[in-house]
Amino acid sequence: MAALTRNKKNRTNSQTPPLNKRTKSSPLKKAAKSQKPPLKKQRRCIPEEKPVIATDEEEEEEIEQSNQGDEGSESGSDFFSDGDGEDVNDDGGADDLLFGSDDEEGTLGSDSDESDIEIKSRAIDKKRKKEEKDAKDEFTMNIKEQPDEFQLPTKKELEAEARGAPDLPSLQIRIREIVRVLSNFKDLRPDGAKRTDYVDQLKADLCSYYGYNEFLIGTLIEMFPVVELMELIEAFEKKRPTSIRTNTLKTRRRDLADVLLNRGVNLDPLSKWSKEVGLIVYDSQVPIGATPEYLAGFYMLQSASSFLPVMALAPQEKERVVDMAAAPGGKTTYVAALMKNTGIIYANEMKVPRLKSLCANLHRMGVTNTIVCNYDGRELSKVLGQNSVDRVLLDAPCSGTGVISKDESVKTSKSADDINKFAHLQKQLILSAIDLVDANSKTGGYIVYSTCSIMIPENEAVIDYALKKRDAKVVPCGLDFGQPGFSSFREQRFHPSVEKTRRFYPHVHNMDGFFVAKLKKMSNAMQPTETDKPVETMRQAQVSSSDDDEEAEAIEDLKKPSVANGQPKRESNTKEYKNRQKFPRSKETHKGRRNTRIKSESGSGTVEEPRKQKKKRSQWKNEIAQAREEKRNAMRENAKERPKHRK
Repeated sequence: MAALTRNKKNRTNSQTPPLNKRTKSSPLKKAAKSQKPPLKKQRRCIPEEKPVIATDEEEEEEIEQSNQGDEGSESGSDFFSDGDGEDVNDDGGADDLLFGSDDEEGTLGSDSDESDIEIKSRAIDKKRKKEEKDAKDEFTMNIKEQPDEFQLPTKKELEAEARGAPDLPSLQIRIREIVRVLSNFKDLRPDGAKRTDYVDQLKADLCSYYGYNEFLIGTLIEMFPVVELMELIEAFEKKRPTSIRTNTLKTRRRDLADVLLNRGVNLDPLSKWSKEVGLIVYDSQVPIGATPEYLAGFYMLQSASSFLPVMALAPQEKERVVDMAAAPGGKTTYVAALMKNTGIIYANEMKVPRLKSLCANLHRMGVTNTIVCNYDGRELSKVLGQNSVDRVLLDAPCSGTGVISKDESVKTSKSADDINKFAHLQKQLILSAIDLVDANSKTGGYIVYSTCSIMIPENEAVIDYALKKRDAKVVPCGLDFGQPGFSSFREQRFHPSVEKTRRFYPHVHNMDGFFVAKLKKMSNAMQPTETDKPVETMRQAQVSSSDDDEEAEAIEDLKKPSVANGQPKRESNTKEYKNRQKFPRSKETHKGRRNTRIKSESGSGTVEEPRKQKKKRSQWKNEIAQAREEKRNAMRENAKERPKHRK
């Protein structure tokens, strides 16, 4: 038995070393190999950054750390090599040797990662500080190069610029500097500088940079402060967003938005003021004006500013409404939708070619309460009858200075004469619109006047003219936003109620430039009130008084009895009096001004004297006829007496 046990022990001793070598050598080598790759993987996980120029100190630190890492790796290899010949009796210890310790791997990986991150973070901080320092030095250098005070270019410099092509960057910088100086001219102006010089230079630069003519830029500079002027001009250079109006006769805005979103149209509700009908379109994968929904009349392509006049008009059901300039039909179809196809709408358009688009849109949108007519808007009150409708919408033809982003030709094509012509036409149209409205209407009696212009002669001046010529007043438009109208401009002074009108600008409201005014007709009287009659000038009063004095003297001379031969001739027999009788002066222009007072000049000064009371026309006519009859009778008697005296 002892021999058997010895043989077994020998067998086990002889067999175990090869097994230990097999089991230890291959796993340990694998473990030694498996310990290094995780460090590389962890290093790869660190985000790569731009190469940083390292200094000498940083390079030395990296070399030392790399040497330490090499020493650690060598010690690790020695550790595994020394353990090849030892017996491992404990299972836990064998597992540690075979697969490595998690604590050791974590400590080794964390130390190396932390060291790499610290190096890179230091390099990034150092680079950032260097960039900040360079930027600061460059900023101070630029400040030193530029003068403290902006100086206008001299005549020679301007002549040199005019010879060559315009330098747009330098023009932009100069415009910015001039605007900065003019915004606080009291504190920033150089000694001896005049504001007019800066304004003139700003006009010239804006004309050359943005392509405006001198008239339009000069008018805009007078209307707006320079800072707001630049915002307005920059807004004119950008296109306004596309907007559509839902046709409530056929669908709702929510349903329409869902359908268009499914077709690839990116849109949003316009705003709260659009009253559940407006949508703003950012982009579309299909043509927004050729979708099946558009052809079916579910919506209308319409700018946001075109919603405003109809919203201000606020038509009611079963009313009689007139749209004096209806084409292409965007506002007319909106009015029909608000009236729910009840009542009557007279859609008038003076230009025959535009009637085609008007009728097409009316049919497409399903409007059935509209009558299309082709008349001059100035004569429309004679066709439909005065005081015959409840409301009138007048979107008057204008210069288009509020839609420059759509039509850039306005920058150079409009002049002062064009503005005056449009203003004259607009005054005639608004008087015709007021005459159409019935002041005694139970629900209406309103006129809405709108233009796509920002010029004051086309807007506030027209409203002020209408207030003087007709018995009407300005009422609030019912719009929650918009800037009030001008109550005065330069030497012009308008009615205080003109401030109730509303102006809309692209740089403030992100829509086309627009003007909206709402009038309420107070009575059907066409003549202006006494306060609005033209005031008689001093020269006219003096002329009328002198004419009256001459007529009174002529009547007194005619009343004198005739005298026999040898007496001097009366004034009635002179040529001057006969010519005066042939061409009498008209007194119609001076009618109703008998009680005015004039100032007669004297040596000491001016003294007010009452005018002589003028006799009635019928009375002095009878007196002249009577005086002439007496003269004829006297001449007959003299003719009878002359033959007797000769005998």
